[in-house]
Amino acid sequence: MNAVEVNHISKRFLKEKSNVDALKDISFDVKRGELFGLIGPDGAGKTTLFRILTTLMLANSGNASVDGLDVVNDFKEIRKRVGYMPGKFSLYQDLSVQENLSFFATLFNTTIEQNYHLIKDIYIQIERFKDRKAGALSGGMKQKLALSCALIHKPSVLFLDEPTTGVDAVSRKEFWELLRQLQQQEITIVVSTPYMDEAGLCDRVALIQEGRILQIDTPKGIEQKFEQPLWQMASDNMYQLMIDLRGFDEVKSCYPFGQHHHVVFKAGTDVAAIERKLLERNHHQLEARLIAPNIEDCFMELMTTTAHESH
Repeated sequence: MNAVEVNHISKRFLKEKSNVDALKDISFDVKRGELFGLIGPDGAGKTTLFRILTTLMLANSGNASVDGLDVVNDFKEIRKRVGYMPGKFSLYQDLSVQENLSFFATLFNTTIEQNYHLIKDIYIQIERFKDRKAGALSGGMKQKLALSCALIHKPSVLFLDEPTTGVDAVSRKEFWELLRQLQQQEITIVVSTPYMDEAGLCDRVALIQEGRILQIDTPKGIEQKFEQPLWQMASDNMYQLMIDLRGFDEVKSCYPFGQHHHVVFKAGTDVAAIERKLLERNHHQLEARLIAPNIEDCFMELMTTTAHESH
């Protein structure tokens, strides 16, 4: 039995007298003990899906189960079994670290002592601030407190909605190391993030955009499905280079990536001829080389393909 099963879930909101489809026929499953990532930008539908799976919202159509329980009919039991860390810090700002943790333990008829082994590696990092009010903590410390509160009742499935957004790079790295340790406690983890570099830290990922799943696979599996050559290009005028490249019929896609542009040409394109055209347009220090695609390249390519198909 899978830890999470989602079958043809759709969700529609009424906004300014028109319907907005937040989720469009979403289907996937998460294996027990898996660290599964839902990867996509803001507005992709990640939070809406999490709220449905944690029984805080009803879908318009489709069905889903968590830990073998239906999210509609068995919502009370699901709430006992799952841990949920929403994207926005939602603990009691005026309560101390210790008071917040004790409160959540009491809600689930347990104690900090009973499940301390679950949160020990996390809590020791914030224990020296146990008497500090939650609202006075740094972003990284708030993150660790929220995770401790979500774990204190020993959930079988843990939902983390963009847990590293707005957190510094060191705290992000520490957080993902903690998630790997939690996996060893036989906890299934479903995490959403807009950061493409975090996709590679998951066992499997679902790439989501505008309420649709674009692809589901291991990070390596997604990268291997990028079938066309990917070029990295740069010149002394990067903005004009992007405009010129996008103006060529031979260019399928071109987007900025750090100090370079990543470019996919249509099949059969003579790239050397493109370089000559760019030199004629006074692009100096022109650089062009083949590179291996990463998750972000795959996401951008899938978005481009989906956009063309929708038109």
